[in-house]
Amino acid sequence: MKLLSDMNELFIKSAIQQFKDYKVLAEKTFAQLNDEDFYAQPDVANNNLAVNITHLHGNMLSRWTSFLTEDGEKEWRRRDVEFAAKRLERGHLMKLWEEGWQCLLNTLQSLQPGDLERTITIRTKPLSVIEAIHRQLTHYAYHVGQIVFIGKHIRKDQWESLSITKGGSNAFNEQLKSKTK
Repeated sequence: MKLLSDMNELFIKSAIQQFKDYKVLAEKTFAQLNDEDFYAQPDVANNNLAVNITHLHGNMLSRWTSFLTEDGEKEWRRRDVEFAAKRLERGHLMKLWEEGWQCLLNTLQSLQPGDLERTITIRTKPLSVIEAIHRQLTHYAYHVGQIVFIGKHIRKDQWESLSITKGGSNAFNEQLKSKTK
């Protein structure tokens, strides 16, 4: 039992870190953009950054509010409105961004190892807590990937890489080696 509890605790900590890492990727993208860039739309098939933010906000509040006790698709959520074109000030968008992430992180941080053995529902579909966490992690990674792609598209040759630059793997690896010596 202790091993299972330890593994569950490790899973929760790992999930929290993964979510935080994706949050930072998007925020490093936002930092490279001006206010108007949040409304740049690459084409009709893709959402702009503001829509991605409002969608993530709505999804996070719905999924993570009363996570263990209520269906993850709340009656009060208006998903279609999240995708409607609207102009919000950057400060308001960042407030929505933080509110969604805080709801998610507060919920994950409140989980106890035994909670991972529970079953929750999303749109009436039963899921283990682990499945639900994975489902949301992949969903948010998908949207953060869109955010980064749009940021790169907007910035073009002025984009500051968020990871190892093209052709820079050897130098990066050498830098890591020198830090461990």
